[in-house]
Amino acid sequence: MSSRSMPSWLAGALIVVAGAGWAQSPDRADLVASPDSALTETIARLPGERLSLEDAVAAAAAQATEARIAAARLAASSETVRREKGAFDPELFGSAEWTGADTPSASLFAGADVLETQSSRYEAGARMQLPLGTELTATMNSWRNTSNSTFAALDPEYQSAAGLSLRQPLLKGFGPSARAGLDAALSNQAAAGARYDGSLLAVRTEVETLYWELYAAERNHAVTEITRRRAAAFLTDTRLRAKAGIIGPSQVANAEFFLAEAEQAVLDTEENLDRLSDRLASLTGRRPSGRRFRPSDEPPRDFTLVDQDTLVAVALRRNPELQALRREADAMQALARGATWDARPTLDLLGGLGGNGLSGQPQDVYFPGDPAPVRTSISGDRGEALGQAVSRDHPTWNVGFVFALPLGNRAGSGERGRVRAEVVRAQQVLLGARRDTEELVRAQYRELERGRRRLAMAARGVAASIKQVDIGMVEFRNGSTTAFEVVRLTADLATAQQRYSDALVRTARAAAILHQLTGGWYGSNPARTTDEGSNQ
Repeated sequence: MSSRSMPSWLAGALIVVAGAGWAQSPDRADLVASPDSALTETIARLPGERLSLEDAVAAAAAQATEARIAAARLAASSETVRREKGAFDPELFGSAEWTGADTPSASLFAGADVLETQSSRYEAGARMQLPLGTELTATMNSWRNTSNSTFAALDPEYQSAAGLSLRQPLLKGFGPSARAGLDAALSNQAAAGARYDGSLLAVRTEVETLYWELYAAERNHAVTEITRRRAAAFLTDTRLRAKAGIIGPSQVANAEFFLAEAEQAVLDTEENLDRLSDRLASLTGRRPSGRRFRPSDEPPRDFTLVDQDTLVAVALRRNPELQALRREADAMQALARGATWDARPTLDLLGGLGGNGLSGQPQDVYFPGDPAPVRTSISGDRGEALGQAVSRDHPTWNVGFVFALPLGNRAGSGERGRVRAEVVRAQQVLLGARRDTEELVRAQYRELERGRRRLAMAARGVAASIKQVDIGMVEFRNGSTTAFEVVRLTADLATAQQRYSDALVRTARAAAILHQLTGGWYGSNPARTTDEGSNQ
């Protein structure tokens, strides 16, 4: 139940009604002459656990579900960035293969009726992709072959090949296309970080607003407690006057009705107080040690005013939600740049340099009709063959192009059109959010600007209502007014008290919202705020 919906019988100002003139009441021990002291004493007697604003904010920030969800999204986006960066990490690869075969042959040059061969092949290398889309691959291959052929000059025979190959996209897959995923992930990570910061500010704003509402609710509840005591005293005094024949029974009925309304108002304000305390307990993640939480801080009554246009400029630059939307628009722009290149034909430049090597155990080879054996001059182990390949004793090279043109190109152009439409959508969402933020900043600025005057006028209204009630009580005792008129005057005083409480909460709430909208800039450091405001 808000202070606006409280019945007028709350009459916080009845604090002074009896205190100023009910000296003849038998319940005068309950009457306090000073309304401030009555309110202070009543609030001090209320049960509950005292809680400071900073403790409430710290507890809420540590366990608020909104902040934890935002933290999880930030962690997920960070892992996405890590995944996309992994596409450019070097990769080691290798393979090993062993084969064997028995092959019957009728050829005189097979070297055996059944040719028995065995071979093993080993491959190792590294490859990586560069941010320009360049694909680099370095490989090393080694083969070992054995055979029972009488014509095998080397047994075992070692062959090796080493090479460095390059594939450079010139159209599709080039530059922005290769980095599109990483650039988008980085922008989304920044957006998630801004939203996490914004969630912490939102939690603080919610807790701070609720804290001051609890302060006002406690004050209004204390007012109803005082009103109930005064209403009881007023009824007793009215009955005594009616018994003495000074007033009629209708005025006693008015006093009885006033007391009944005051009793119900106490229940209403107490329910509102419990509701706000429960909400604060949910935000902070713990229950109070007493019946309810009680604010130990006073709401601020004076705020630094900064030029309105300066506040708008700061909010448009520092607001976490706007920062997140800008980053999301940047992410879509990165995807759009990549899609633009991917909508083009494929044209890749290919190139490579390498070398071959050969070694083995030389064997005598006998040809039919020639008794003298033939022996090759090549010899060595596997390392000899690998050394020849790496040093390019027997070099190899290649260069060329690969071209592909999809007929219709519907896949590439369709994706490009889709992402461009998403860019427009993201930009319009950002534009709408900027307009809403500016409107909200200006509204909260006006609320804050008028808060000081509103608070001063509310205080004057309370003082004037107190005087009205004092005069009404004097007139009531002198018989020149009725109990109904006294009740009406106390209703006016109740409204004045509610407006004073409302003015406190509205001004503090406006400052808290401006703190959130400006990304924590406003109010974080009054001196800094003033200096930066003068420099805008």
